[in-house]
Formats: sequence, structure tokens, C-alpha cells
Amino acid sequence: MAILLTRDSIAAFFIALLVGCYTHYYKIVQNEFFGFPQEWFPSVSATTGDRYPARALFQILIALTSGPRIVLVCLWYVYTTACIRTSTVSFGKCLFAVGLMRTVACGGWVYITSTDDHSIHDVSMVLYLLLTLPWQLGVLYTCPDTDKVAIKRRRLLTIAFFGTLPPMIYFFLQHKMHHVPGAYTIYAFFEWSLIIYDVAFDGITAFDFKRLELWITCRKRKAESV
Repeated sequence: MAILLTRDSIAAFFIALLVGCYTHYYKIVQNEFFGFPQEWFPSVSATTGDRYPARALFQILIALTSGPRIVLVCLWYVYTTACIRTSTVSFGKCLFAVGLMRTVACGGWVYITSTDDHSIHDVSMVLYLLLTLPWQLGVLYTCPDTDKVAIKRRRLLTIAFFGTLPPMIYFFLQHKMHHVPGAYTIYAFFEWSLIIYDVAFDGITAFDFKRLELWITCRKRKAESV
């Protein structure tokens, strides 16, 4: 499940990037202040939300990840509260709620593009980033300490994710407030790196779920009384 989510998420973003650059490169690198050659790499929002057919392909492909993402959140709750018992039921429910809200927030900035409603798109993106902090810390807190490799990778990805935010915000402000040429391209690289760190973090769950088995059985009907 985690591998499926990781594969489909990466495919959705990078297929959109390839298609967007092939069909509307100069339009998706253009922003309100500069275009090519000052800006030469598109942001995530411009790639996935501005132009057809990249936008349509991305939205279809990312829709395929919604099911695995929700299942992953549900399985993590069951795994940590009922199987390995690294979490209390109350903490598990809180983390479960955070995971679901994070999924909904993801849908907000994916399907309400910046060209549709800039405010809602930005609020959804900020909410998603804010919910990622308790989600990743909660997963780190409840993950089993038996797999040292998975723990180390999660910690590195969490540090990389939140360590990327300050320079990303800095270059966004350089672009937005000071109108520095090329600042938005640097911002875009940091933005794309967040996608990689985020998807990779959820993908590590595959290491944990190796020890999880789910059985679907049919319950036998009770013998009918004569």
C-alpha cells in the first residue's frame, strides 16, 4: 500500500512536470513579474494547476492516490494501537484525525488551483504544511524501534522537509516583495523538494507494514434451526 502510494504520487507530479514543460513551458515559468530567461523552472502550482493537459493528467493521477493514502492512515492507526501497541487509543485517534485532515487539505490545493481561487489554494497549502508537522512527528513517535533503518530515514526526511521551509519562504519573499529576478525559480526547486521528502516519508511505511498481515474471511452462517 505504501509502495503504491509512493509510486503513484511521484508519477502524478513528474508526469505533470514533463507534460507541462513540453506543452506550455514558457507559460508555466512565467509569473507576475518575470518570465524566461530570468525564470526557467516552473513551480508546483503552475505545473499542476495552470494549463491543460498537465493539470487534467495530474488531477486524474493524484485521485488514484487518495484511496491508498486514506488506507495508509487507517492501517497506521490499527497497526500502532492494536498490533505493536506503540500508541494509546486516544493518541492514535488524534493522529488518525490529523492524517485525514491532511488528506483533505491536500485535495484542497490540488483541485482548487491558484487560477481558480488563489486564497483557498494558498490556505489549503499552508494547512497541509502545518498538519504535516504533527503527522510526521506522530508517526516518528509511534513507529517501532526495532527497525533502525526506517527510523533513521524518517528522521532525516523530517529534518529535510522542515529545514527546507525557511529558505523556501525566504526566496518566495524575495520574489513577492523585492521582485528579485530568478528568486521564484529557486523557490520552485525548494517546493519540488518538499514533494519528494513528503512522498518518501510515507513510502517508508512499507518497512513497517512488512510485519502486518490482514485477513479477509467469510463468517460461517449458524445452522438454521429446524
